[in-house]
Amino acid sequence: MQTRRLLAGVAVASAALLTACGSSSSTPTTATDSGGSSAPADKGTVRISGQNFTEAEIVADMYAAVLQKAGYTPSVHLVDTRDVYMKIVPDKIDVVPEYTGSIVEFLNGTYNGSTAKPITVSDPQATIDKAQPLLKKKGVTLLDPSPATDTNAFFVTKKYSDDNNVTTLSDLKGKSVTLAAAPDCKGRLDCEGGLSSAYGIHITKILGLGYASQATYDSVLKGESQLGETSTTDGTLESQGLVLLADDQHIQPAQNLVPMVSTQFLTAHPDVADPLNQLMAKLTTDDLTQLNAEVSVDRQKPEDVAQKWLSDAGLI
Repeated sequence: MQTRRLLAGVAVASAALLTACGSSSSTPTTATDSGGSSAPADKGTVRISGQNFTEAEIVADMYAAVLQKAGYTPSVHLVDTRDVYMKIVPDKIDVVPEYTGSIVEFLNGTYNGSTAKPITVSDPQATIDKAQPLLKKKGVTLLDPSPATDTNAFFVTKKYSDDNNVTTLSDLKGKSVTLAAAPDCKGRLDCEGGLSSAYGIHITKILGLGYASQATYDSVLKGESQLGETSTTDGTLESQGLVLLADDQHIQPAQNLVPMVSTQFLTAHPDVADPLNQLMAKLTTDDLTQLNAEVSVDRQKPEDVAQKWLSDAGLI
């Protein structure tokens, strides 16, 4: 599969996206080739963005593959945080792999303020329905949510868990910890904000080392941080001597995977919906966990595991 891809860091991401996505004929920084056959690219370029952690890379590669089969030329540009690509959605980005709770609450905070009451509920479609005014204001459409779900989660070393009798986030109440997490963690109700207000954890410092990144794992393993941020589908923790703490106060919203599409692009290209919806319908949480492990533990390439899963599922 010939897919134009750029992995951009926070410092250059916005500029990179603005430059690379400004024209469908831009020269790729890195090309990936999975050896698959290419559908005729007679429907033009579809510009895909998202975050550059393992799971998002895999799902972005899945999006690219099924849309290429549908006749589009995918151009994938991944960045470190949601706020980077959301600055140029929908003008310069057509499709993004998203999570229902995260994107809805991002828009809720954007338009209603950082102290806005959460609107996410446990049912993903009900969440999407409630968010329609926000989605319309932003000019995006959420397609069918997947049964596959993945929420933010927090981990400690097994030694820390055993020594301090910590198995849930509530067990950290009153404790002072350094948190290794995504750069945009501070104040978020599903990150530092919720850990502080709902759990009473004293976050003395946030190290913005990345979501489920090796730097975050290493920081906790070295004792630089006591708590790290990852996802519930992280397949690497046990092999590293790390354990998830249960979110027993349920601060994490429903986080089903869902395609976010520029409404203008969807109106012009309604046929992008079917392949994405078919993909979402077949993907499960167990699939995500296994695919993440194949990349993070077995060191396979995201595009390779994506291609194999799609082939096995009969989607390409």
